[in-house]
Amino acid sequence: MTESKKVGLPARRAIFHLLEDILYRDRDLEEAARQSEPFQALRDSRDRGFVHASVLMVLRRLGQIDDLIAQYLDRPLRGDANRAGHLLRIGLAHLLFMEMPPHAAVDPLVSLAREENLHPQAGMINAVLRRASKDGAALVAKQDAARLNTPDWLWSDWASRFGEETARTIASAHTIEPPLDISIRDDADVWVQRLGGQRLGRNTIRLNSPGAVTDLPGFADGAWWVQDFAASLPASLLGADLAGKRVVDLCAAPGGKTAQLIAVGAEVTAVDRSKPRLKRLGENLSRLGMEAEVVQADGAKWRPDEPVDAVLLDAPCSATGTLRRHPEIAYRRNEGDVAKLAATQQRLLSAAAEMLKPGGTLVVATCSLQSAEGSELFKAAAQIDGLTIDPVHADELPGLDGAVQDVGWVQTHPGMLPEAGHMDGFFMARFKTSSS
Repeated sequence: MTESKKVGLPARRAIFHLLEDILYRDRDLEEAARQSEPFQALRDSRDRGFVHASVLMVLRRLGQIDDLIAQYLDRPLRGDANRAGHLLRIGLAHLLFMEMPPHAAVDPLVSLAREENLHPQAGMINAVLRRASKDGAALVAKQDAARLNTPDWLWSDWASRFGEETARTIASAHTIEPPLDISIRDDADVWVQRLGGQRLGRNTIRLNSPGAVTDLPGFADGAWWVQDFAASLPASLLGADLAGKRVVDLCAAPGGKTAQLIAVGAEVTAVDRSKPRLKRLGENLSRLGMEAEVVQADGAKWRPDEPVDAVLLDAPCSATGTLRRHPEIAYRRNEGDVAKLAATQQRLLSAAAEMLKPGGTLVVATCSLQSAEGSELFKAAAQIDGLTIDPVHADELPGLDGAVQDVGWVQTHPGMLPEAGHMDGFFMARFKTSSS
């Protein structure tokens, strides 16, 4: 093996193994990276960044890439040879979507094939990628990218719920690398100037190509926390007049919404069943210099010692509204998962209603685009005894035309705010308990 072919092999090995973990072993990218020896062995931040960007590109364009592979091969890869498909996916992503030169995209992967005991496929990998370097761009131009990159189970629900035109807009947004959104504790205008970002809403600042989060001004001082603009909206629906009020944040980790509530003076009890996620919540609050009562418990079974003023339920869900940040979800979830999660959401809804004092407020949210976790969840909540709809009005969410539905619930999606870099998809609705 020549020295030129050795360059970049550790990073490509990490990409290869991460894709195997995500697509074959049902791990999310964060978990896979944490457990991957090849990735953890990388010490250069640039190599880690390259690996991360490559994996995300493969996952965002997986439908297109697999369509290209099918066009280039006479028959599908089977058995052990199927592993070679990951190397083809990496190579096509590098060549056609990250625009790397052929020698840098192809040679290291052919060498890696031999290292991974895929000797019989090395020649095929070389031939396919060399051919793709010549005619791949023309084939990509003919593809229906939005449809190919969206699994059928997602497309059918989105087209039914939003219409095909909006479904295409959503799918197209998923191929774009998202900006970084941060929530500011206070002095948002000052931090816009200091960080050079764009202000969204009351306390969100959007940054493009910010670099390492921990190196940004204000991180170490706890002036802000990472939180997508859409994720900041549910807590805002409880209003700004929360000083001294008791609020339960159900399914609270990693703590972005807990921090929002504390920042406006609420006395927050943060409840989550996951010990590791609560540890992360604790670390985040510590950095921010904030305190909350933290409880590890199943929110469907736990109850506060006395009724509270408000409950924020950001329920566990399929998270299909976050595909632009977590594209692996499209391939790790299915319709059966959504049905199970919807049942859990309804149990948590009933529990949340029981925690409220008379006249209390409940905001329920899911980071989902699926009907079962949006409009159907709203209908289920509206049928709970003692709860009445407290409609959200458009003037509460300025700049989000079309997000507030006629019946008063909210649905954002990644097709919104295109001029600012889009946003995540969130369903949210607000309810009140009777005053008597």
